[in-house]
Amino acid sequence: MADTVTVEQRSRNMSRIRSKNTKPEILVRRLLHAAGYRFRLHGAAGGKLLPGKPDLVFAARRKVIFVNGCFWHLHSCRAGQHAPQNNSEFWAEKRRRTALRDAAAVEALAAAGWESLTVWECELKDRSVLEEQLAAFLGPRGTSGH
Repeated sequence: MADTVTVEQRSRNMSRIRSKNTKPEILVRRLLHAAGYRFRLHGAAGGKLLPGKPDLVFAARRKVIFVNGCFWHLHSCRAGQHAPQNNSEFWAEKRRRTALRDAAAVEALAAAGWESLTVWECELKDRSVLEEQLAAFLGPRGTSGH
């Protein structure tokens, strides 16, 4: 199937995709804040950036949360398995590298004593399940996690 937009239009569209403050990330932040959890943003912990620049950092708990888009981070759901038809080798390699970088970041965090949770964009549909998952990962609200 032929692409319906020009190369220039596609490039402009792709350049507008944000890596920080995305709608899924903001939704997770709002849920957590309303539930009484406090956090730092985008990998900041003690003045240093953590591996992979996690979206949410709970420094006292030594826990981080990544909020990932299914397509970009190659999730196993339907959206994550969708493969673009045009320039397919480029996109397959780009998404594969992203998934490898994600795995390396989680490994580096674990080696440094941090626990991590990945929240996938497709998991945002059922808020009650998401809230339970987040609470189970983070533990009791309002404590440092110790």
